[in-house]
Amino acid sequence: MNTDPVVTHPPLQLIALDVNGEPYEVITEPRRTLVDVLRHDLRLTGTHVGCEHGICGACTVLVDDQPVRACLMFAAQAEGVRIRTVESLSDGDGGLNDLQRAFSEHHALQCGFCTPGFLMLADGFLAERPEATKEEIREVVASNLCRCTGYQTIVEAIDACATARRGACATPCDTPAGKEH
Repeated sequence: MNTDPVVTHPPLQLIALDVNGEPYEVITEPRRTLVDVLRHDLRLTGTHVGCEHGICGACTVLVDDQPVRACLMFAAQAEGVRIRTVESLSDGDGGLNDLQRAFSEHHALQCGFCTPGFLMLADGFLAERPEATKEEIREVVASNLCRCTGYQTIVEAIDACATARRGACATPCDTPAGKEH
């Protein structure tokens, strides 16, 4: 009688993802999270893994321009949507965009672990609410956790970026997310 344990392998599936405007095909288990596929399969390590329970926001990405916790979404659920990670924020020449520069100028990061999640949260929020007040910004950033900054510098950076974008758009213009305001 054979007493060897039966080893079963989880089913695999092919998924097609649109990440930062690039098409990807990934063979993965249906139970894998988006953050794991982004980091381990696509090597987009800017999206950080914090609590893995959707509490901290370190894994925030934009899904069809809306902030989403990538640790709470299965990669298979991301088929047919546009995903943007922090890597998408560069100015096109590999430099920092206006939001990233504002974070640097306002010292809105210390250890930097939570920063990609805050950047993506802010980018999605400002695309939706370019006229946001500091109070509205403060309320939005409260959904992500930072253990270092005390949030005030993050609020100041986002507000400074929003103010500069509004000043640059005296007439209706496109925001970085491609939406008119």
